Amino acid sequence: MAIRPTSRTDVNRSAILAQLGANGPASRADLARTLSLSPALMTQLVKDLIGEGLLVELEQAPSNGGRPARMLGLATSAGRAIGVKVVADHVAFVEVGIDGRVLRSASEPFDAFSSTFISDLVARIRQFIAGGGDVTLLGLGVGVPGSVDLLGNGIVDAPPLGWSGVELGEALRRALALPVIVENNVNALAVAERLYGLGRSHDNFLVVTIGTGVGAGIVVEGSVLRAASGGAGEIGHIPISDDGPLCSCGNHGCLEAYIGERALVTRAREQGVISAAAGIGALQAAAESGDERAARIYSEAGALLGRTLAGVVHTIDPAFVVILGEGTAAWRFWSFGFEPAFRSHLMRHRRSLPVEVETWQDESWAQGAAALVLATPFDAAGDSGDQGRLIRARLVEQAGRP
Repeated sequence: MAIRPTSRTDVNRSAILAQLGANGPASRADLARTLSLSPALMTQLVKDLIGEGLLVELEQAPSNGGRPARMLGLATSAGRAIGVKVVADHVAFVEVGIDGRVLRSASEPFDAFSSTFISDLVARIRQFIAGGGDVTLLGLGVGVPGSVDLLGNGIVDAPPLGWSGVELGEALRRALALPVIVENNVNALAVAERLYGLGRSHDNFLVVTIGTGVGAGIVVEGSVLRAASGGAGEIGHIPISDDGPLCSCGNHGCLEAYIGERALVTRAREQGVISAAAGIGALQAAAESGDERAARIYSEAGALLGRTLAGVVHTIDPAFVVILGEGTAAWRFWSFGFEPAFRSHLMRHRRSLPVEVETWQDESWAQGAAALVLATPFDAAGDSGDQGRLIRARLVEQAGRP
């Protein structure tokens, strides 16, 4: 399915497990329809999963005259995954079942710039894991706002956190004795969208996040595009001007420096829309109360986002775009500028491209990180290295338990 097999992560088998875990037993035909897969491909995937001990055939479903369908069920439902979202001032956690459903969540303060940030992060993860009782964990997924060299290595470059060459994966594996997958947080969201969202029906789509930063997860032929150093999708650092405001990456004039949360707040303060001590919540409140200056700040940001995304769409040709992130809480104000700018800068035959704006919760980032663990057991190209094999072994071991 993938353009480059070496970058392929086979999420279809994970999606089958998730579907059965969430909705109970189903036939091959029902699964093929739900997951938009061909009957032939579904037959082969199910054969593989039964052979691996992860699925079992159950009783036959009632027939309306044709051949009775064999129902399929999970051989295990006990395996769970932990997802962690890391940002500069806090970490968010979720524990999910094999179906991706969030079983519990938490958020804790965190200082990414502290000299003890790794030990602090380990302590908070241990505390969250301990709160779940005696459960079998398949592994830990961590989403960070930056580039990650390889999923299995987890060496992080994250300017928003002040991290350069941080060997996060190795540090967490050594401290927690768990398989650990580290990935850019927007790529993690793209994996979750492929497993549980609109991406189940499309192999090519774009996930865009707005809020503190601006980023994108690019899915091509069913695989998240990581490219040479794991940094594909950093659309927030597309240069908009030569002499624009300073960006967190150290350059001037990046898209994020114009429409990221900090930029919007700075503009609102300069224009007297909000006080010098107020933040993004005050700007949104001002827009909702009818302040035209506040609405204009959002609309201008939306127009710049729309024009830039039109260029990205022309480059990768997605079937649809999903917009996520904490910034979507004020999307109705962004949209006044976004829609006309986006549509008018697209070539005519692309102007009807669907754009979905999904509701947002902070735990969505962490749920995306947990999805990394659930997709990894079927990493056909081995991008996750030893960590993927360890997660797979744990999953198969669970399936073999009575």
